[in-house]
Amino acid sequence: MHIVLIGDGSTERHSADAIGAKAANLTRMAALGLPVPPAFVLPVKLCAAILDNNAHAERHLRNGLKEGIAFLEQATGKHFGDRRQPLLVSVRSGAARSMPGMLDTVLDVGCTSDAVHGLIRTTGRPRLAWDCRRRFLESYTETVLGFDPAPFAARLAELTASEPAAGLRELDSEALERLAIDEQALIEDLDDGWLEDAVAQLDGAARAVYRSWTSERAQTYRRLQNLDDLRGTAVTVQAMVFGNGGLTSGAGVAFSRDPSTGLARPMIDVVLDAQGEDVVSGRRTPDTEETIARSLPAIATELGDILKRLEQEFGDVQDIEFTIEDGKLWILQTRSAKRTPRAALRIAIDLVHEKLITPREALQRIDGIDLGALTETELAVAGDPLTTGIGASGGIAVGRAAFESESAQRLAASGEPVILMRPDTSTADVAGFASAAGIVTAIGARTAHAALVARQLGKPCIVGCSSMAIDVAADRAQLAGTTISGGDWISIDGDSGRIYQGKREILRDTPRHRTRRNR
Repeated sequence: MHIVLIGDGSTERHSADAIGAKAANLTRMAALGLPVPPAFVLPVKLCAAILDNNAHAERHLRNGLKEGIAFLEQATGKHFGDRRQPLLVSVRSGAARSMPGMLDTVLDVGCTSDAVHGLIRTTGRPRLAWDCRRRFLESYTETVLGFDPAPFAARLAELTASEPAAGLRELDSEALERLAIDEQALIEDLDDGWLEDAVAQLDGAARAVYRSWTSERAQTYRRLQNLDDLRGTAVTVQAMVFGNGGLTSGAGVAFSRDPSTGLARPMIDVVLDAQGEDVVSGRRTPDTEETIARSLPAIATELGDILKRLEQEFGDVQDIEFTIEDGKLWILQTRSAKRTPRAALRIAIDLVHEKLITPREALQRIDGIDLGALTETELAVAGDPLTTGIGASGGIAVGRAAFESESAQRLAASGEPVILMRPDTSTADVAGFASAAGIVTAIGARTAHAALVARQLGKPCIVGCSSMAIDVAADRAQLAGTTISGGDWISIDGDSGRIYQGKREILRDTPRHRTRRNR
């Protein structure tokens, strides 16, 4: 087995079937000279063998990780888990076809106590160092060890209440140090040496990424998208760049065109002083392209240029993840963007006019689109909406409210249309997404993984409804002072982000006439 190195100066192309689409695209971006952190890849073919506990695969895994880390140390001038110049890495998945958010990722691997001191020494930012430590503890124990994150959340709530602070972002370095120490105390029974052993952390994280191939959400997604022929996931290990180093740093997701409408304008979400999972997980409501243009105009210009260049290179609309580290832009991945049927048609036509693809290619890309999904719809409404969020996937949906995936599936099985209403856009809810007519979340981003899935499934989706509070146990939600109970009718407009109480009529525009019907 050979690992593939990214950032070693090679211009060789590798197939997505061998190293996953994510890594294959990273090699192409690195060859273009784009700012890609160095990385190495364990191939897809190792996945099934590791899951089968094959002895040869075990040896290949250990040797591949050792060889790859040596390359990253040489490329960065840092040392894995070191007390003076520490190298931290991300451990990411990557199948031959994109499965956004369905497989596991572990960030800040190698963040031992020694590495924390090394980060403080090299960056002069104790807050960044302790934030990386607590992020690593939370990510590793939940993803690799299956630890329930509820005790971590409870400790954070206690700490923010005692400071006082409105949330995690307002905690200073001393408070984050206490938080990390308290979290370590919560999990010491789970420590068999990995807490202070960077190599053991890397081994555990790589195995967890391979194991995530058989997770329920990954299997459900492959079934929904007819991807059961895929052979497994690769594992990409990449040098960490830090978006959580202050207000000249951040993490974001950018689309080269609007994936909901198809308009030829970038759509960018960014969270300053954050790492990538803060955006794509849907647990934070980010700022938009206006924020990055105002706060970091040079970065905004560079990002726009890169988006155009990637469209030219790949001949399609791109969805990228990026990190800004102390004013420097890094591109972490690119892929063809998931899009609504309406956007797919518009984009295909525009790309032909721009001579990026041929008419034949355009027809191939829109083959299989449900023409019914292109029908223009709107709600026949009177009065104000209950509340307004951020439209993440266009369209109209009317259905009965459900506050967890299981209840959404039960209601849908009885023949009722469902609006799934959740605190955030977790990809663990993919089965509920498939059952629902529409999706609403209290927090989250237009660019979160789950919003991408909603667009791909053609489901209207509204995120960032800050006035919505959900009580799953009580089977109800509060929307701007109005109580919605499980089973109540809700109507949503995924274009405007408006949410209405009750079963509203849907107006449909067809080429010949407008029809009115109830749902």
